[in-house]
Amino acid sequence: MSTVTTVLAVIVMGLVALVLVRGLINMMRAGDANRSNKLMQARVLLQAIAVLLIMLTLWITGGGR
Repeated sequence: MSTVTTVLAVIVMGLVALVLVRGLINMMRAGDANRSNKLMQARVLLQAIAVLLIMLTLWITGGGR
């Protein structure tokens, strides 16, 4: 089970980076402000999911003990 949560956490962290880069590109090109806001909301949600998955992985594995 910890392997599954670890892999999911890595995938979600990659998605966070992807959304962050897309948001930066949108801002540099003076893109739609509504899109920037939606990307920021998606990034925050993905970061929360990533933190929860990391905490779940640590809980399952005993916190690295």
